[in-house]
Amino acid sequence: MRAVVQRVSEARVLVNEKEVGAIDSGLCVFLGVGEEDSQEDADYLADKIVNLRIFADEEGKMNLSALALDKELLIISQFTLYGDCHQGRRPGYSQAASPQRAEELYDYFLEKLKDYSLPLASGEFKAMMEVDLINDGPVTLLLDSQKNF
Repeated sequence: MRAVVQRVSEARVLVNEKEVGAIDSGLCVFLGVGEEDSQEDADYLADKIVNLRIFADEEGKMNLSALALDKELLIISQFTLYGDCHQGRRPGYSQAASPQRAEELYDYFLEKLKDYSLPLASGEFKAMMEVDLINDGPVTLLLDSQKNF
């Protein structure tokens, strides 16, 4: 499972020009599900994301987590995180989970995040989405449950 985590001052996602999810200060997470991923991968990433110490403390040092500060989360499914661009010019997606499996793990991931009691919003699985965000910092991190990067 892969995630692009961005610290944001605000973010929102639209489907067909209708807002389906929005947050103020917090984390915007683009989540991709791989064919080999399991609930354990989702558990690992959920815990990692909410506990990342990427918010400033009173001294301005990145030392506080979304969980410590009760920050909001916006989770957006993005299968293109498994795009393989090694050959040719068109990405291949053979490492991405099937849509059915990806949706199951995406939904599981959202349910897992509810355990942390943080304000949570999401996009719409398999929809064409428009995402507006203001990256705070900017701070952008890449996470992989298999620890490939």
